[in-house]
Amino acid sequence: NVRLVGGHSRCAGRVEVLHRGQWGTVCDDYWDLADAAVVCRELDCGEPVDALSGAHFGPGSGPIWMSCVACAGSESTLKSCASSGWRKSYCGHSKDAGVICSEVRLVGGSRCSGRLEILHNQTWMSVCDAAFDQQDAEVVCRELDCGAPVQVLGAAAFGKGDTQMWTQEIQCKGNESQIHLCPTSLSYKHNCSYVHNIALLCTEIIHVRLVGGHSRCAGRVEVLHRGQWGTVCGDGWDLADAAVVCRELDCGEPVDALSDAHFGLGSEPFWMKHAKCAGSESALKKCGSMYSIYHDKCLEKNAEVICSEVRLVGGSRCSGRLEILHNQTWMSVCGAAFDQQAAEVVCRELDCGAPVQVLGAAAFDKEDTQMWTQEIQCRGNESQIHLCPSSPSCQNTCSHENYVKLMCSGSMRVRLVDGNNSCAGRVEVLHRGQWGTVCDVFWDLADAAVVCRELDCGEPVDALGGAHFGPGSGPIWTNRKLCTGSESTLKNCGAVEWGPFHCDHTKDAGVICS
Repeated sequence: NVRLVGGHSRCAGRVEVLHRGQWGTVCDDYWDLADAAVVCRELDCGEPVDALSGAHFGPGSGPIWMSCVACAGSESTLKSCASSGWRKSYCGHSKDAGVICSEVRLVGGSRCSGRLEILHNQTWMSVCDAAFDQQDAEVVCRELDCGAPVQVLGAAAFGKGDTQMWTQEIQCKGNESQIHLCPTSLSYKHNCSYVHNIALLCTEIIHVRLVGGHSRCAGRVEVLHRGQWGTVCGDGWDLADAAVVCRELDCGEPVDALSDAHFGLGSEPFWMKHAKCAGSESALKKCGSMYSIYHDKCLEKNAEVICSEVRLVGGSRCSGRLEILHNQTWMSVCGAAFDQQAAEVVCRELDCGAPVQVLGAAAFDKEDTQMWTQEIQCRGNESQIHLCPSSPSCQNTCSHENYVKLMCSGSMRVRLVDGNNSCAGRVEVLHRGQWGTVCDVFWDLADAAVVCRELDCGEPVDALGGAHFGPGSGPIWTNRKLCTGSESTLKNCGAVEWGPFHCDHTKDAGVICS
């Protein structure tokens, strides 16, 4: 039901979909790597290399069947992805979407390690070790967005497999973007068995970084794609997106998602525009994104993140053994180096209310982390623990029996105000110690369901707008919530600034729960 037309092979070209017996194209609005991944999977063509727009492979003809495609990336077919509906498009063929798939894969290991297989004449084939060298390995690892080759193994380290054997000699220079662009020698006659097929180990590189901040855990978001670092547009950037970045970088919890050039403006290319993370993804590249029609917004607004660099381990979100990130290493904190003021900063930074108890004994599971022994000297009003001064002179001898465990109140991060009870009213969200409202643009029952669930207030009865419960005051934290209805908390929903809407407190959202 899908094909690629106009490229060098069946795994690269303009995307066309078969619907009601007729082939038609796909509009490039919101077209991204998550959509391309579904096409490559459906065609058994390996990993997505690029998602292209602007009729890169030439304009098609006939109907434009799909537009505003929004794949999660895990679907088995393109037709299973959400879209604006069949033939509901204002696109012309100058906006036909395209895809390039890798036609190479690593099998039996991880995404970046395994037995090498190349797609040839619609058949996946193992590669003979005598036909492959270091330059070829560099091309494969780069094509799969896996950095540089660590090791090329001749023995079948990841299983023999039952594929046919590719015996032509591959002659890459090492700078090609894809392995199929490398010449091959038709005269190669080596007698190769499965014990000689290639296994390849590439470096599983991080594809995101934060630039311009005080540490690697704060700054402007940049993404690595096809060997080049590019910027992420700040249009629609929210805490769900920031959570994915902090997780990928092992930097703790998201403290803030910014888009006001706080860390300076980046430059093109913009690899992602309008990221649409659910918040649970392991990497930013696994999130979908939407094409932004407001290109000027991207020039003015870059995505930025501040991560906590502190976490509580072994308990719940708001209780556990305290660990601080120092020089890229998570370290436990000595009880003698930590006091009530420091506890107040940590709980507030993690959006967990106030500290209930600071304990020196290891009430949570012991770990073999290194020990932070410098004395932390917070006043208690700092926004993050790393902003507190520390004393390098603290020489307390500290064992794992003496590290800090912290219990915060875990305060509710959403409330309903000015209704007739605690389960009805204007929606307010707690962020960085301050209550603010939510805009009613596209506010619906799915959003209301999450609020009612978080407050243990039963089912949603109504989702109200127009400041039904009176206007709030202070910040308006989000301009649009994007809940599916299954999230456990409102903060787990995405949120975007949507088009030309400008909210004020006359548009505060409200909820009535059952």
